[in-house]
Amino acid sequence: MSHQSLPILQKNGPSPAPSPTVHPQEFFLANEDAAILKKAMRGFGTNEKSIINVLTKRSLAQRLEIINQYNNLYKTNLLKEFKSELSGNFRKLIQALMTPLPQFYAKELHYATKGLGTNEHILIEILCTVKHSQIAAIQHAYHHKYKKTLDSDVRADTSGDFKSLLVSLINAKRDESTTTNLEQAKADAMSLYKAGEKRWGTDESTFNRILCFQSFAQLQLVFEHYDIISGHSIEKAIENEFSGSTKDCLLSIIQCVRNTPAFLAKQLHKSVKGLGTNDRDLRRLIVTRCEIDMGDIKKEYQAKYSESLADAIKGDSSGDYKKCMLTLIGE
Repeated sequence: MSHQSLPILQKNGPSPAPSPTVHPQEFFLANEDAAILKKAMRGFGTNEKSIINVLTKRSLAQRLEIINQYNNLYKTNLLKEFKSELSGNFRKLIQALMTPLPQFYAKELHYATKGLGTNEHILIEILCTVKHSQIAAIQHAYHHKYKKTLDSDVRADTSGDFKSLLVSLINAKRDESTTTNLEQAKADAMSLYKAGEKRWGTDESTFNRILCFQSFAQLQLVFEHYDIISGHSIEKAIENEFSGSTKDCLLSIIQCVRNTPAFLAKQLHKSVKGLGTNDRDLRRLIVTRCEIDMGDIKKEYQAKYSESLADAIKGDSSGDYKKCMLTLIGE
């Protein structure tokens, strides 16, 4: 191979560190926290403030340790006690906080595919934003709980190009490195152009192959070169070439590549605006992102909607449920 034909590889600089709003408690004693929770639920009435104060200031790993300590110390089940002592959206939020992430995601994905109609936006949001390295654990949790595979349930509940995209995302073959290849990016940008705008009819499989399997760092380069080749953004091409859930999924992948916190801020805005609150979406987004990048999501929310996420939550929820969510987002 001549020197000229070697692929141009470049290592992207480190991305800025994401900013979580929930951190592990530095001086953590699970048995002391268990005792506080026991006291909070003893006798007549419940001290919700104590429950919020403990659980929103511990990492998920620490909360799971508290469950074990509580169950061992008091020979009872903490989760069952929460179920009998708490109610409504506050109870659902606390239950979500006490669930290991793979199981929590499995439950949400099962909800999205079961019952009347499919909640496509939940499938898209989760499968576009979880790390591909997490999907195996989610699949395992799904199979363990529902005795079916996530793949088979999604295939049974979706169709066409949208189904193909979701199956590719579930099969978790995306490269997660930060190394990029300039020549490959140019070739992929041209492949996308030829598969869409340059031909009569769209070759959906090319979009699937590139957008579901290349790393985010590589896709950023691909999108840059697409702009150069076509004279406009990849988003405009998707808008013209696709429709329905397939279009939504492809645009969501692109938004996540460009700026995942901005994509998630948009999902949060949808959950709190309009007629009534979609509490399921609101809970899921806060619980799953508070230990990852909620600080970044809040900044994006403020920038895009000229309102803080905290104010949006205050205007759309109440009581202990509201207090708990505000603490989780660092307010």
